[in-house]
Amino acid sequence: MAWSQNYSPLGSITLSALVAALPVVVLLGLLAFWHVRAQIAALSGLIVAGAIAIFVYQMPPSLTLAAAGYGAVFGLFPIGWIILNALFIYNLSVETGQFKVLQHQVAGVSRDRRIQALLIAFSFGAFIEGAAGFGAPVAISGALMIGLGFRPLEAAKLALIGNTAPVAYGALGTPLLTLAKITELDLQALSSMVGRQLPLFSVIVPFWLILAQSGWRGMRGVWPACLVTGVSFAFTQFLMSNCHGPWLVDIISALVSMGALVFLMKLWKPAENQPAGEQSTTANPGAEVSAGLAWKAWLPWVFLSVFVFLWGLPAVKSFLNDLGAPSFEVPFLHKAVLRVPPVASKPEAESAIFAFNFLSATGTALLFAGVLAGFCLGLAPKNLLAIYGRTFWRVRVSLLTIALMLALGFTTRFSGTDTTMGLAMTGTGWFFPFFSPLIGWLGVALTGSDTSSNVLFGNLQKISAEQLGLSPILMAASNSSGGVMGKMIDAQSLVVASVATGGHKDSPDAGTVLRAVFWHSVALAILVGVLVMLQAYAWPWMIPGK
Repeated sequence: MAWSQNYSPLGSITLSALVAALPVVVLLGLLAFWHVRAQIAALSGLIVAGAIAIFVYQMPPSLTLAAAGYGAVFGLFPIGWIILNALFIYNLSVETGQFKVLQHQVAGVSRDRRIQALLIAFSFGAFIEGAAGFGAPVAISGALMIGLGFRPLEAAKLALIGNTAPVAYGALGTPLLTLAKITELDLQALSSMVGRQLPLFSVIVPFWLILAQSGWRGMRGVWPACLVTGVSFAFTQFLMSNCHGPWLVDIISALVSMGALVFLMKLWKPAENQPAGEQSTTANPGAEVSAGLAWKAWLPWVFLSVFVFLWGLPAVKSFLNDLGAPSFEVPFLHKAVLRVPPVASKPEAESAIFAFNFLSATGTALLFAGVLAGFCLGLAPKNLLAIYGRTFWRVRVSLLTIALMLALGFTTRFSGTDTTMGLAMTGTGWFFPFFSPLIGWLGVALTGSDTSSNVLFGNLQKISAEQLGLSPILMAASNSSGGVMGKMIDAQSLVVASVATGGHKDSPDAGTVLRAVFWHSVALAILVGVLVMLQAYAWPWMIPGK
């Protein structure tokens, strides 16, 4: 018989939520305050989560172990697979000497580190988010900025803050496609609603990004660039989400934003330059690069963009899956856990199927892009293999950490402890629209994915809205919009940022990165809550169909 989740095992949602929060408190506390290595902190949080699941929530030990194992495997594939191959492309570019050429080219747009941060952390990161998601934007943007002379902690922080506004439409709209399926709400209405929330933050985030980087004085020096970058992205984001759907929102918006910023740099320059470091202070950027060779520097990144975009197209993904995508039910776990009301409208068994869709995986697209770029750059297979081996050796501990982080997230998901924390927020009555995006924020912080947060809390948002007389479209969309602000503090993103900016004398660990971005995440999530409150009670005309 299936085991039913119990969201109030201690007889009180509030008391149960306090106990359910212990694994998260242990994990973040060890990372942020005790400076414990990420893999040890993750293992400690996992042990606490397993103990609470078994002894407080009465989850059978076999199910607890199966959930943790499922999460660990998911952490390695596809997430670890994406990170490994994204960093392979970066290392390939560095070891062939093409990255120095690329540095000159990017510095040719502007030597100012603030402009470079807008171009890479916000606009280019949004493009990669729209095509791939799953940590790839943070890994690639962080590595690019390090190569341009950014300090490792600065690069990690900016990559995480920049990767916020595009997350809800990431991986060709996967979070919203999943939300529509889970809630049975209209996909276009959800896309439109999120497109009436996030564009405001798409304008704010570039300013916020530079404020976090250079302070008020530094931000005032490049405010036209912040405005052009944010407004061009936000306007395109609104149009695409409301007139087309969620699929290409990030990709088109990012391209428009990058084009607008590059065009602005031809007409306007900051009064005072702030170079990122020695590597971006060349007196005449680009002068040392012949026109005939400059294109080679872009090959890895062009192949990356093209392959990741093609791999995300439904027709291509379906074709590759038809060639071979074995799947299997997770032993002891598949259909063995019942989600019950109010999270589900009726008791329903939780699926646990691992699909080994290797050919259609984004990480495989990155691998193919890297190999093809290597051949075009004249590398022999043995040289490519050597670079790949060095990349794997560099990230081996981080892959273990990601596996442990996802094991923790899946344990809390299948035991119901994260749902307990979400339900504690739903008891806020009239103030629920404010807390609705915070539930999504919590979901992403716990699971590392806006898609997973929508799976976890999407139906809860819909049911709570119906009980409180609020718009289900607004509340469900707010779960995704609020969730994007949790992306910068989820354990997976912290580890990815730490890995991508590692290998340097002052490289940050995951705890240092967490301390650098935590309050940015909280403040932006609160602002989303304020916006949703206004949309619920003061501006209901913003809700599709109203």
